[in-house]
Amino acid sequence: MTRQLPPEVAMAPRATVLPAGTALWRCHRSGYPATGFKRVEAHTLFGGSRFDCTADDPYPYLYATLEPTTALAEVLLRSMDFDPMLGSRLVPWAQASRYTLAKIVTTVDLTLVSLRAEEDLAAVCQDSWLLDSEPDDYPRTRYWAQELRRQAKDAQGLLWQSRRHRPRGALVLFGDRCGDEPFASGTADTAVSHDLATPAGRDEANRLLAPLRAAIMPRQD
Repeated sequence: MTRQLPPEVAMAPRATVLPAGTALWRCHRSGYPATGFKRVEAHTLFGGSRFDCTADDPYPYLYATLEPTTALAEVLLRSMDFDPMLGSRLVPWAQASRYTLAKIVTTVDLTLVSLRAEEDLAAVCQDSWLLDSEPDDYPRTRYWAQELRRQAKDAQGLLWQSRRHRPRGALVLFGDRCGDEPFASGTADTAVSHDLATPAGRDEANRLLAPLRAAIMPRQD
């Protein structure tokens, strides 16, 4: 377990490129645009997510995945137990209804630090702790993200295996390195969106979640 400060050596981050035209998926709060980078700085010690920015390195950031099911799992299946009688994970409608599942499409090639394989992690003096640790360690994982940004100055984000939908990819993009318009807009290819508060959106989400033995429960009026 590398729950430690980054060593004082030059790392060798391994890069991978997402080509322009890559479809990414987001399960985002419905009141915000799917292509919007978040600018809220996480507290140095409390709250926030794994690779959010802090006041020490205040970059805009956007989490996404390479498949729609992964986006749903990353948001809805955190700390979700299987119902002991049904053998499924039941997501309350009140929780899911705040979100929209949307596809966004890149307009430029994006260079990411790959953290998918054990060799990728070793190249930056890390192991699976960086990706699998619990929220209590997020202040430390955020510090490591900032160190990776310092050592991989051309990297526009990080790519890893989703903790909740292995081995599919999840990623974070650094908005200060992605250019002015990293995503396409206004085309039929980017108009895919499912509001999970609607019956149609819930049905589509449940179709995607079924292989993971998970479902959004119906609204209780």
